[in-house]
Amino acid sequence: MKLLEGKNAIITGAARGIGEGIALKFAEHGCNIAFTYVSDNSAEKANALVEKLAGMGVKAKAWKSNAGDYAACESFVNDVLKEFGAIDICVNNAGISKDNLLLRMTPEQWDEVIRINLNSVFNMTKQVIRPMMKARSGSIINMSSVIGEMGNAGQSSYAASKAGIIGFTKSVAKELGSRNIRCNAVAPGFVETDMTSYLKEGEGAEKYKADIPLGRFASTEDIANVCLFLACDMGNYITGQVISACGGLNI
Repeated sequence: MKLLEGKNAIITGAARGIGEGIALKFAEHGCNIAFTYVSDNSAEKANALVEKLAGMGVKAKAWKSNAGDYAACESFVNDVLKEFGAIDICVNNAGISKDNLLLRMTPEQWDEVIRINLNSVFNMTKQVIRPMMKARSGSIINMSSVIGEMGNAGQSSYAASKAGIIGFTKSVAKELGSRNIRCNAVAPGFVETDMTSYLKEGEGAEKYKADIPLGRFASTEDIANVCLFLACDMGNYITGQVISACGGLNI
């Protein structure tokens, strides 16, 4: 059974990693996919993903767009509405990390992380809620992190951005619940992506895994399955929640 048959989803930052996994999982369940990538270096991967998604029998298109730029988000969402006709699901996945001890962190490093990780969630949510309110239906899924719940030395900017997403998510859920628009956050732990590839080798990897009760990093499919639940009708009574997909790291 396809759980998202005929639905249209926006996913930011989906050329690789968790975003790509979500796009593939949603398409597997019949969802049309509009997604963004931000760098020319990602264009080849984005085009390859479009072909893969189209081969799964859904409509798919990629836009080069910066989710941290409000005007770019406005233009992107308008384009998606013209091409797809409706937006049923929005996954705010775009994110970066610029880890550094607070003593050494520059204002520029702080601002970049907040802009890409937190401002982007405001930018995109602001744009998609109007068509969702008109349709009186929608699911917004914001990618937070277990670090936003726990904090971590050397990641104050990342933790602050991801914690901000949690507060934003709960507030939006309260504002839009009466319009049948749900807003939830997913808080992954360590996930096997390019961003964490440096953790997979040597003694460091075993140390991180030892702190995880399930004893392994998540796959992108593990995270995508959580997003699928929140996007489809099985999660239609879930809003304002943070689902920690971290293997028990935050226990």
